[in-house]
Amino acid sequence: MFQTKFSKPSSQAELLLEDPAWFDNKICLAQLRPNALHKNQLYCIMFFSCLDLHNKGINMRTEIVTVPCLADNYAYIIHDKSSNKNSLIDAPQAGPILKALKEKGWSLDFILITHHHSDHIDAIEELKALFDPIIFGAQKDVHRLPKLDVSLSDKEKFSTGGLIFKCFEVPGHTSGHLAFYCQSEGIAFTGDSLMAMGCGRLFEGSPAEMFKSLQKLISLPDDTMVYSGHEYSAQNAKFAMEIEANNQDLVERAKIIFKNDTLQIPNVPVSLKLEKSTNPFLRVNSIEIQKKLKMIGKKDSDIFAKLREMKDCF
Repeated sequence: MFQTKFSKPSSQAELLLEDPAWFDNKICLAQLRPNALHKNQLYCIMFFSCLDLHNKGINMRTEIVTVPCLADNYAYIIHDKSSNKNSLIDAPQAGPILKALKEKGWSLDFILITHHHSDHIDAIEELKALFDPIIFGAQKDVHRLPKLDVSLSDKEKFSTGGLIFKCFEVPGHTSGHLAFYCQSEGIAFTGDSLMAMGCGRLFEGSPAEMFKSLQKLISLPDDTMVYSGHEYSAQNAKFAMEIEANNQDLVERAKIIFKNDTLQIPNVPVSLKLEKSTNPFLRVNSIEIQKKLKMIGKKDSDIFAKLREMKDCF
């Protein structure tokens, strides 16, 4: 289990700077790793404002627990401190989610489903039986999702206790895929659409659909923290390096990703600003990428389609 919260580094901890570029946004991600590693290592991912650090300190409204599931999935538990309500983004596997809830002493009030694939919904039946949470999902996918309490359409807003989310229809990976954005917290849960250093495979949609979906997501504020559905960062970074090897932001980020991968530290969340500067699927205007693909001046959506084709064979 990995938890997102603020706490002071201790003398027995090693502070690993994750992304120096985030200082530009006055947002920094650091990871606290105990020197003496225990059997069940916990890595505490902390967010803090570099500006507030010198002034009034931190007063975060939410705590987000990252729960690794199956081989490479992530589920996320969002604890709203103001309402004491808890929301789950996707439900790949009951065991790790229940363990995380028990360790925090939390119940489960809401489940938000990004898409219908089994590795994102398999635990819903068990969690529904135990907690009876309110389940949100795509109106377009009601016929192939667990029973929904609330069905959602593009740009619809909804509340989970004290938090207001806006959903975006982001087809491509699946036709009914949703992403969830909470403006007040500056967080977005993108499932298998926008991913760290990549994007999801196109199982049900076209390259044009996925490209359009990604344009929706990159229109969010640069300091939005993006939580995606899988840990594919290392493989995605290797592909990105093949495509845009002279991108220094990419080179530095890849080093961090490979180190984190070795230490089994999640490479999520990540700022949208960093994603836009290093993710090749968001960088179709890069001259280096266009030269690599021999597609200088071609349509953005065609360049994206070629990148997706190349990644599928990588």
